[in-house]
Amino acid sequence: MAHAATMTQISPALRKKVLKVLFTSLLLDLISFTFILPLFPKLLEFYRDHEAAQHHASPTILGNILAGLNHYKNSFAKPINDRYDIVLLGGALGSLFSFLQAIASPIIGTLSDKYGRRTALLWSMAGNILSVALWVAATDFRTFLASRVVGGLSEGNVQLAMAIATDISDESQRGATMALVGVCFSIAFTFGPALGAWLSTITSIAANPFASAAAFSLFLILTETVYLYFCLPETLPTAATYTNGSAKTNANANANEHANGHANGQARVNGSAKGADKQPLVRTNSHTLLNATHFFFILFFSGMEFSLPFMTYDLFSFGSKDTGKLLGFIGLIASLLQGSVVRRTHPLRVVQMGVVSCTIAFFILGQATTQKGLYAAAALLAVTSATVVTGLNSLSSFEASAGERGNKLGNHRSFGQIGRSLGPLIFCTLYWWAGRETAYAAGATGMIAVCGLVFGGLKVPAGTEMVGKKRVK
Repeated sequence: MAHAATMTQISPALRKKVLKVLFTSLLLDLISFTFILPLFPKLLEFYRDHEAAQHHASPTILGNILAGLNHYKNSFAKPINDRYDIVLLGGALGSLFSFLQAIASPIIGTLSDKYGRRTALLWSMAGNILSVALWVAATDFRTFLASRVVGGLSEGNVQLAMAIATDISDESQRGATMALVGVCFSIAFTFGPALGAWLSTITSIAANPFASAAAFSLFLILTETVYLYFCLPETLPTAATYTNGSAKTNANANANEHANGHANGQARVNGSAKGADKQPLVRTNSHTLLNATHFFFILFFSGMEFSLPFMTYDLFSFGSKDTGKLLGFIGLIASLLQGSVVRRTHPLRVVQMGVVSCTIAFFILGQATTQKGLYAAAALLAVTSATVVTGLNSLSSFEASAGERGNKLGNHRSFGQIGRSLGPLIFCTLYWWAGRETAYAAGATGMIAVCGLVFGGLKVPAGTEMVGKKRVK
């Protein structure tokens, strides 16, 4: 059966409306999310110094974490500069966040299949509001840690945005729509950290010097939530008439039904997504293969990503300003690629392009001795950032019917988050034990294996052969 058979028709007007809401809300969400990234070192230093000044009688949570990280750091034969203590703590918190995302993503996806994308997204936003509110009030590390835990368990915006994007796109539009999500990432990561760093210079509460950045982040999240509540229609057809039973949602469902005809009428009567796809979907690529590819790619890529500040400091004495300039260069190129090449190319070709670029970048990073070499590798990493995850998400969506799409994309994201929670620890351990050349050579070898999965295992899904061969409207 052709993949197009599982896709109900969406009116151009409804698709345009949802794309506008999706782009605007995701941009607000990701800019808010990236505020904290450049603040981690100073923020964690503040909590460390704050606890040191308190002279606690018993060990605190932060004290125990730092003791464990120092024990880990001192186990290496190669000395690790003390300036990396905070970087390691930030990495540990990042791994915790990714691990919690790996747990939450499949659950959020399944709930969106059952109750609708809009309902799941609004509940996710409620968790995000609580998370950022805790950050605003975080005058100690314990409260800040709670905000990260709540955020890790509730953040579902990206995966639900992808589910919504697939709901409103047929196979010829899927890659371009997913690329739009990627553009949001690139724009946010280009401008969000700089805005967060500037806001951190404004001290509004002495007990929490970062409250200004946190408060503006909360403002963006609240704005996004209100915008989604009033402007986002339900895009999962079988959930449209059952979301909260509100008149507004019923109006959205009627708009969907007008656009879709009566193809899913029986499914709406039953109130279940199961009726939406009565014919079995013939899958070209198994989700097991797609998830494994995502896991191994993120495992190696995230490890390399986390090691870059160590490498650039050791080789070129880079400070935060130099690192920000490098990341901005990567983000700018990735944005340009996603807005041009990626949206016009079949997702499988996009993934192939990205994994080859990443493999070459690993080899260059292992041998680079000049900043020209570093920026050459960064250009290749920009290609990777713009392509692989976007393409894999598109391929995963091709292999899922409407009633299971949230679950499948949630599982897919979960495998990536597991890789992201393990990659930095494994790669940096190798980096300090065996040295830069060995670590990046091992990473390149791992990426060659990923290339084997992509070129040898993944196929063009049936019915999508013409995707990318004509310009998407």
